[in-house]
Amino acid sequence: MRRMALALPFLLALPLALGAAPHGTEQKPDAKNAPALPSYVQRVQPAVVGIKVQVPRNRPSVLTLGPERWGSGVIFDPSGYALTVSYVLLDAGTIEVSLRDGRTVPGKLVGLDLEVGLGVLKLEGPGPWPAAVVGDSTGVTVGQPTATVGVDEDNDLVVTNGSVREIRGFAGYWEYMLDRAFVVSPSNPAFGGSPLVNLNGEVIGITSLRLGERPFVNLAIPIEKFLPGRDELIQKGRVLSRKPRPWLGLYTVPVESGGVVITGISPFGPAGKAGFQRGDIIVRLNAEKVGTQEEFYARLWGAEVGQELTVVVLRGSRFEAITVRPADRYQFFRTTGP
Repeated sequence: MRRMALALPFLLALPLALGAAPHGTEQKPDAKNAPALPSYVQRVQPAVVGIKVQVPRNRPSVLTLGPERWGSGVIFDPSGYALTVSYVLLDAGTIEVSLRDGRTVPGKLVGLDLEVGLGVLKLEGPGPWPAAVVGDSTGVTVGQPTATVGVDEDNDLVVTNGSVREIRGFAGYWEYMLDRAFVVSPSNPAFGGSPLVNLNGEVIGITSLRLGERPFVNLAIPIEKFLPGRDELIQKGRVLSRKPRPWLGLYTVPVESGGVVITGISPFGPAGKAGFQRGDIIVRLNAEKVGTQEEFYARLWGAEVGQELTVVVLRGSRFEAITVRPADRYQFFRTTGP
């Protein structure tokens, strides 16, 4: 989203953006001309939705993601449950969902999986709701043809035919990491929440980010990351069977000399009250060396929520030891509806 990107001045220096659904030049067919689309796109497009979110200005995520958000999603259940990326729905106040048949209906935040980066909402109303077929992403290979099917702010379909360029882990600067993700090329400008489909029209991933410089690529979250927690998300609003992940509220990027440098600090997280500063380089956590972003997360997430941690940072030419108690971020953000 353009509005979201404008709210992230210090993060825009990094080689990715959290935006979704800007206008682009990709194929934008009218729904009336759907037969002109490839058959695998025709199968999924009735279930692709546009999502407009308003967030109360007093909610924590407004500082980084803005109060107005737009993204795409896909209905995966005939009862009206739809899947999108978590950052579109985080702290949502009101949700408006646009369908391909022209209907616009309210949506309700059902639950978020912040560790995976996905969220579920439910369309309100009698339906009927067209649902996409969820596929198996575990067998996806490099070079496999795909289509990314999104919706822009004009509610036009934005289709990009491409392929999986890489399958690799991904570490984000906002205390987020996937051990397996799809890098898809070319990029779809309506990337935030757009379903990634195979040649059978089955959803094999949810597009999350735009990476790199022109020509951009997209990062997609494999659908396999969603399926194990699907029922818990719907029934309980989060995956409670998974141990809460300790959260500090730091934005960090790796440095070549080793460690990770702090580029931003959430005023709502534990780190903001513990004395961390922008520019600090984290080099140790509980006496264990931190050489990479992945090591930082492994050390942090190996601890417990509320357990006191000692973090050693390099500040200028001096080392400083900071004590902090990580929190459960689900206690700070709105992740379910009323």
